[in-house]
Amino acid sequence: MSENSAAPGTPPATATAPGPQPEPIRFFGTTWVDHDGGYGLRRAGVAVGSLAAAVAACFVLRFAYEGLEIAEVGGFVGVLVIAMFSICSAIAFRKTWEGFGARPGDPSREDALRGLKSIGFIGSLLAYFVRSLTEAPGEKLRRTEYEKARAQFEGPSSPGSS
Repeated sequence: MSENSAAPGTPPATATAPGPQPEPIRFFGTTWVDHDGGYGLRRAGVAVGSLAAAVAACFVLRFAYEGLEIAEVGGFVGVLVIAMFSICSAIAFRKTWEGFGARPGDPSREDALRGLKSIGFIGSLLAYFVRSLTEAPGEKLRRTEYEKARAQFEGPSSPGSS
């Protein structure tokens, strides 16, 4: 018999402090709270990984563009392809960057932009790279929300304070 006798889908019982818990961030978990557990290495890894992925994606797009040149589709199509990826990357960068600072106001609008952000994935990768140079992407937003929730939980007269 296994050591875990909890029902499937039930989170494991842990000795957590009462009150609000920090929201995990992709690639960082909750190490962003106290900057422990390899937080610095994770930030460096996210920075290097996102930049490497962006560079690799640029090479793939370059090969695709060369394929269009070999196919002799014309200059107009080439300009359209470059414009499409440039505009979509700029929009994806902006929307990803905004997502680090505030929750999306309209989830249906975010769903509508999902395809555009997928085309401009290089912009999202670059936003991750730039943000990870200063903090975990989304850390400031989550820290503000977590500290606000902790302050509300503790209330104006927390138990044990004089």
